[in-house]
Amino acid sequence: MDTVISLLVLSTLLQLVAAEVASVTSLRAVVEITSGDSRIFSGESVRLKCSVPDVHRSDWKYLWFRGSDRLPQIEEHLVIWKSKVKHSGKYHCQGVRNTVVRNIHTLKSLPLEINVDGGWVILQVPPHPGLVGETLEVTCRLRVKAKLPEVILYKDGVEVMRQIGINPQIYLTNVTLEDQGMYSCRASWDADGRTHSAISVEASVQVAEVLSQPLLEIVADNNLFPVNFMKLICHLQYNARAPAPPIHFYFYKNKKQVATASSEKSVTVNRTPGQYSCKARVPELGISRESELRSFGQVTDLRPAAETTATRPSSHQSAATPTVSHPTGVSIQSSYQPQQSATSNFLSTVPSPNQTAAAMESDDTSGESGNTSGGSGDTSGGSGDTSGESGDMSGGSGDTSGE
Repeated sequence: MDTVISLLVLSTLLQLVAAEVASVTSLRAVVEITSGDSRIFSGESVRLKCSVPDVHRSDWKYLWFRGSDRLPQIEEHLVIWKSKVKHSGKYHCQGVRNTVVRNIHTLKSLPLEINVDGGWVILQVPPHPGLVGETLEVTCRLRVKAKLPEVILYKDGVEVMRQIGINPQIYLTNVTLEDQGMYSCRASWDADGRTHSAISVEASVQVAEVLSQPLLEIVADNNLFPVNFMKLICHLQYNARAPAPPIHFYFYKNKKQVATASSEKSVTVNRTPGQYSCKARVPELGISRESELRSFGQVTDLRPAAETTATRPSSHQSAATPTVSHPTGVSIQSSYQPQQSATSNFLSTVPSPNQTAAAMESDDTSGESGNTSGGSGDTSGGSGDTSGESGDMSGGSGDTSGE
């Protein structure tokens, strides 16, 4: 009898564990901005939306988080109303659906960072990485409505561009990997018979290659493939804008093609010793990249005698293998090191903003202009955060008082 009871208890526990595991689906929620920007001034608002890529269009409710803190909203939309600096943070959401047996949860979305700035100037940058060769637009935005006779752009603390005129948009043309970094801007404007100047906090600008260097993986596991066969897999990142042109994969053994080119990134070949490599090519874009050689088995040196004395890599060369990742690509490790050009295509050697000007300048000796070079504190008036202002959050159609 005791044995029967023990079996029943064990069966019940196993069912509970299985139910708990099954309560999380493989679907991942997605959070996006529907109005506003990821970098805003205090007092402004931004609206976020959570969605679940469910083809069955089930009835989902939504959980919202800022960092590890659960927010009270359960609707599809989250509105950060009359934002305050304390509302800055990484926001993510999660879908939840009620069933007869249990609640079904999606995976949490990737975080979306919102920056609320209490200063006078912010630099708005693209939310996603730009691609090599593209033109990126950044905007040096002023809290108040005023003409900007001069805007200065800095990269990693060094001036890279100076723009005279009232246009706050700055264009970075034909960008390269060297152009990514931390950017800030200084804006000067006239108000009340005085000239004011303020600098923004830094914002990250990212640049990615359209096609990364492939990394060849050789899988020769007897448990997965017959003894005489193995699998070649060509890993890479393909970051072309949608609709992305087709990509073709080529596989080589001892520099001779071993399979017909196709859109498949893997191929099964005979398990024989040799030096293997793969190549990815996008005919419509006219670009191709090839992996480094990988040896398999006992390989005989196939190079001519004159080549066997070629210089080997320097003993002080770094063996680090940087990780290459992208929101929409495959994260891999590759020993590829991108070639670095001598200078950025728009980089100049001009003193840093700390050397060229103070964080806040004014020809009014009484110091009435606001100093906001840090950008993390609330301003003392106008549209900045004040002691009497309330920062509200709302979800769905009804605005409810926030924190």
